[in-house]
Amino acid sequence: MKHGIVPAAIALAMVAAPHAANAQAAGVTDNVLTAQERAAGWVLLFDGKSMDGWRGYMRPDLPGGWQAVNGELTRTARAGDIITTAKYRSFELVFEFNVVAGGNSGIFYRAIEGPQFIYYAAPEYQILDDAVHRDGRSELTSTGANFAVHPAPRGVTRPAGEWNSGRIVVNGNDVEHWLNGRKVISYELGSADWKERVAKSKFHEFPEYGAASEGHIGIQDHGSRVVYRNIKLRVLQ
Repeated sequence: MKHGIVPAAIALAMVAAPHAANAQAAGVTDNVLTAQERAAGWVLLFDGKSMDGWRGYMRPDLPGGWQAVNGELTRTARAGDIITTAKYRSFELVFEFNVVAGGNSGIFYRAIEGPQFIYYAAPEYQILDDAVHRDGRSELTSTGANFAVHPAPRGVTRPAGEWNSGRIVVNGNDVEHWLNGRKVISYELGSADWKERVAKSKFHEFPEYGAASEGHIGIQDHGSRVVYRNIKLRVLQ
């Protein structure tokens, strides 16, 4: 397992996705790229104004329940999961998220189409109101976890209604989850540890789980309102 994936990216991610309070203090505008970010290869996956670049999972159009509202990518009504139109192999993804009380969502990566549900194949960065939702009782299903496979530590997420920053690094088979500037998970896809954990999880029923070397970024509709902003990605060579 490689640790400290792409060290230079860590410092750059701090520039790319500052916490909301720091961004406001520095006068940073949401959903824009700085000249430094553009030079480093970052792109916006959400411009704050439109839903360009997104569509429904297993459908060509965008469900109406996902909208750009006041500069935030917002789940406003029942809609189903959405995915980027583009696919990615190795990348660094940063984003900010805010859930309502009891809220539940998630970010999928290397998602493929074909399985009935996106989570049959795609690992998930869990997003949750840990304090209220029942999934918050277990570190395996708390915010920042690789849902039901790799646990995330307590005390890193902020309460419902407050902004949190997330970061996912996928470099070949090496994966990291970051939450509010802290690395909470690192794992290696296909490793002996990975296989053992998956075999003990519900995902052992799904042979395509975690097997794709390339796929879409996805956002989960789990029945509650959630908002995202400053969703930025750069491809890792």
